[in-house]
Amino acid sequence: MYRGHRRNSFLPVDISELNELRARHRTFDGAYRRTALSNLGYAITVLRLFDVRFYRIGVLFLVLSTLVLGLSYMRSRHSRHDFADQSPEKMSALYHQAIPTKGQEQAREFGRPFVTAGFEILAMTTVVFAVEVALLLLILQV
Repeated sequence: MYRGHRRNSFLPVDISELNELRARHRTFDGAYRRTALSNLGYAITVLRLFDVRFYRIGVLFLVLSTLVLGLSYMRSRHSRHDFADQSPEKMSALYHQAIPTKGQEQAREFGRPFVTAGFEILAMTTVVFAVEVALLLLILQV
């Protein structure tokens, strides 16, 4: 539902929309933050419990945690626009392009249709792949 400016469009009008906002936030934004925190915990564990030879691995996971946290910030900025668009005409065009979900034909529609965040996923894949290659090289040196 378009309510003027984007910032005003992001405010929920009822409890159903608030629940949908929270679910999207928990699923899409929270996953990146939880991943960053778990990598940070692993980095601290490696740095505190293991021998000096493993410090580079701990620092590598610390770098991974920082990069994932940066991607989390980018993803949260992207998802701020999930419930708002520039005009009702663009919103209508997006709904005509979306593939309907089976069993949800008569359900209420919240925000624009979900579209996978392609750039964020590509960036996350690249970061994790680079860290895994660096981790393999560090393990082979130890």
